[in-house]
Amino acid sequence: MNVADSRRLASALEQLGYEPTRQPTEADVIVLNTCVVRQSAEDKAIGRLSSLRPLKDHNPDLVINLMGCLIGVRGNQKILERFPWVDVVSAPSDPEPLLAYLGQRGAKTSSDAAYQQRNALLDGEIILPKAEQGTLVSAYIPIVYGCSHACTYCIIPLKRGIERSRPYAEILGEAHSLARQGVKEITLLGQIVDRYGLDLPNPTTLAMLLGDLHQIEGIQRIRFLTSHPNWMTDELLEAVQALPKVCPHIEVPIQAGDDDILRAMRRGYTSAAYRQLVAKIRERIPGVSIATDIIVGFPGETDAQFQNTYQLLDDLRMDVAHLARYSPRTGTFSERKMEDDVPDKVKMDRFRRLETLQEEIASEINARLLGKSVPVLFEEKKRGRWRGRTPTNKLVFVDSTEDLLGHERPVRIEWTGPWSMIGMLDSSPLG
Repeated sequence: MNVADSRRLASALEQLGYEPTRQPTEADVIVLNTCVVRQSAEDKAIGRLSSLRPLKDHNPDLVINLMGCLIGVRGNQKILERFPWVDVVSAPSDPEPLLAYLGQRGAKTSSDAAYQQRNALLDGEIILPKAEQGTLVSAYIPIVYGCSHACTYCIIPLKRGIERSRPYAEILGEAHSLARQGVKEITLLGQIVDRYGLDLPNPTTLAMLLGDLHQIEGIQRIRFLTSHPNWMTDELLEAVQALPKVCPHIEVPIQAGDDDILRAMRRGYTSAAYRQLVAKIRERIPGVSIATDIIVGFPGETDAQFQNTYQLLDDLRMDVAHLARYSPRTGTFSERKMEDDVPDKVKMDRFRRLETLQEEIASEINARLLGKSVPVLFEEKKRGRWRGRTPTNKLVFVDSTEDLLGHERPVRIEWTGPWSMIGMLDSSPLG
C-alpha cells in the first residue's frame, strides 16, 4: 500500500514541476512514508526521521513531509513534538496536505495547480513518475483503505481508519490510465480485499470488479491481496477460475493453527474451517498457489498451541508462508489487555522452526516444475539477469540478450530453489 501511495504522490509532485533526486542533500522536498505494522518497521522509520535533522538545520527551506502510519488518520502529536523539524504531516494514502502546503508556499507551483493535482488523484488518473514511464510492468492499485475487522494484535484500524472502498469508476479509471502507459499487470490492494464494495452505496463485489478489469486492453495479468478466510466467496473463486487474466494465486492468512489462539486474535474462524477453505480453493482452481501469514509468540501461546500451527502448515503445504514474531503495537487490544509473555528466544525458535519447514515445502513444490515450461512476465533486469514471475507468483530468472521487459514468454525451468527458479527461454509449447 505504501508503494502505491508513494508512486501517486511522486507523480503529483512531478506534475507540479519537481524532479526526483537520489541525494537527500539536493532535495527541496523529502517525503518519509512510514509503516508501523511491526516494531522493526517503526524503529527504522524513527531512525530515518532522526537522520534528516542535520539536513533541515543546514537548509531551513527544505520541506520535510512525514506520511503514513507513523502519523495515522488521527494524527500523532507526540511525534510532532519529538521531531519539530517536520514541516507537514500526511495521513496514510492522503497526498493533499503536502500538495496544499507546497501550493501555499508558492514553491515550484501555484495553489491552483496543486488543487488540480489533488482532484486528478481523487479521480483515479495517474501519470507515472518519469523514471517509471515505459519501464513499469507491474503496478499496485489500492481498492480498499483501512480496516474495520479489528484483530486484537493489528494496528491497521487505528492507523489507517475504518474500511473504505474506493469508487468503482475511480478504480477502473486508474487501471485504464496505467494500461495506456504500458503497465501489463495490476495488483488490487486491501487489508481485506475480498470485502471490496460491501460499504458502497450500490454494493458490488471484488468478483464483479475483476470481470470489468479483465476487459481492459493492455492489461495481461490481475492479482489481488490480501484476502480474509471469512470473505472468500464462491463467486470470487469462480471469477479467478473463469477469467484468464486473473492469476491463480491466493493470499489468505491463517495467522495461527490453534483455535484458542485464533479466538484470542479475534480472527473469526477455526483451523478446521481454514483447512476446508484451502481444500475448496484447490478444488475450484486447479494448479493454484496459496500464500499464508503466520504470527508466532502471540500472548499466551504454549508449546502445544504452536505445535498445532506447525502441524497445520506441514499438512496444508502452502506455496508461501509470510512469518512474523508477535510484537505489541501501542493501542491495540492485545497490547492493552494481554501480557507479552512469550520470551523473545522462544519466539525466535518457533520462527526458525516454521521457516525451516516452509523452506522444505517450497523446495518440494517448486521442484515439480523442473524441466517444464511456464509463462513468465518479465519485470526488470537485475544483476545481469531478467527477472519475472509466473501466474502463480513464482520468481524466475533468465539469462538472455533479448529485451524481455514487459513481455510474457515461455521459460523452461532448469533449476529450482525454495524462493526462486532459473530457466531459459523456450520456443516449444508450454507444459
